[in-house]
Amino acid sequence: MPIFEYKALNKKGKPITGVKDADSARALRLLLRREGIFLTQYTERARGGGTKAVVKSEGVRAKGSREVDLKRLFQRIKLMEVAEVTRQFATLLKAGIPVVDSLTALVAQVENPKLKAVLTSVRQSVNEGHSLANAMAEHPRVFSNLYINMVRAGESSGMLDIVFVRLADFTESQVRIKTKVTGTMVYPIIMVIVTFAIISLLMIFVIPKMTEIFLEMGMDLPLLTRALVRTSNLFVNWWFLMIGGIWLFTWWFARWKKSKAGRRHWDGFKLRMPIFGSLFRMIAVARFSRTLGTLMTSGVPLLAAMGIVRAVVDNEVLGEALDRSRDAIREGESIAGPMERSKQFPPMVTHMIAIGERTGQLEEMLDNVSNSYELQVDAKVSTLTTVLEPLMIVIMGIIVGTIVFAVLSPMMRMNEALQDQ
Repeated sequence: MPIFEYKALNKKGKPITGVKDADSARALRLLLRREGIFLTQYTERARGGGTKAVVKSEGVRAKGSREVDLKRLFQRIKLMEVAEVTRQFATLLKAGIPVVDSLTALVAQVENPKLKAVLTSVRQSVNEGHSLANAMAEHPRVFSNLYINMVRAGESSGMLDIVFVRLADFTESQVRIKTKVTGTMVYPIIMVIVTFAIISLLMIFVIPKMTEIFLEMGMDLPLLTRALVRTSNLFVNWWFLMIGGIWLFTWWFARWKKSKAGRRHWDGFKLRMPIFGSLFRMIAVARFSRTLGTLMTSGVPLLAAMGIVRAVVDNEVLGEALDRSRDAIREGESIAGPMERSKQFPPMVTHMIAIGERTGQLEEMLDNVSNSYELQVDAKVSTLTTVLEPLMIVIMGIIVGTIVFAVLSPMMRMNEALQDQ
């Protein structure tokens, strides 16, 4: 059954938008007319979310129209929105509402048009006889491999409502970690941009004028001032080369980071960074333990769960360690042994996993590890936020102060020379 996004007028004549599945455009018009809605334009969506045609109510195709919906063009489906939908879905399933009816309620509840279209497509696929996991697998940009595998395990075990509760908990925890890390990085990035803007303004507009005065006076400039003048000349005369160089470096770095060797070296460097390295490792360990524990509790086999976790960790160095661990598990070893030999996981993690394996409480131990490391991430982020703010102010002050000193130093000499005369 096709999916239609439509624009219409309600009983009061106000414009509204929505998503509805119908057998045809005629059926869509009849369905809306029964609700007292006058159809003005509709868009038929393909199964994957692409546009088949934009048609006005009179049947005139508007696909070549110059009208562009900028809001929709830049609109994205956020992880927070997926987490909210997952929590609502879990609540509906626990209340005993069937999957299709739950999806219908979600479609009516969601405000993001793109997410509404995705949920409508999922509902249509389920109505056609597909499993919920397969229907969600048609939208990999919205539902991750972890998400789909957990749903598939919940369908096969008959515990779909419990799985969605765990998925909601897991997704919300990932949102919290991502929000905290992003919030920590915002302030340093803003300070770097502000510092660079101030330096650029000084180099382009202030320093050249001061240089002209010094040259007219025929003064012998100090070393720091001469270095500042040369830097200013670089900004003024070769700015296009600087911008081109920055762009080329950014392009090369992005390509290098996508290569296997480059990604491995970069991920290893991130783990060795003086301030942020321990934070990156904590986040990876928290993701690993939370994901593996959730998957195993949901009934996903260990080897399959390890393969999913490898992608969730999002670090090539730790991923290779997990690959070796999975190979060792396939040969009959425990989880903790190969993880400990890799030297990439903290001793407390491997020790708790070993205890969980011996006692048969691995899932509980993994949850304990993830809870512990998420608390450590919170504490680390709070500490970094407290330290970075004054540190960035001090660094910015030193840079600006050095420039001011380099400008004032020859002026003070010039003043002393005038006083001697």
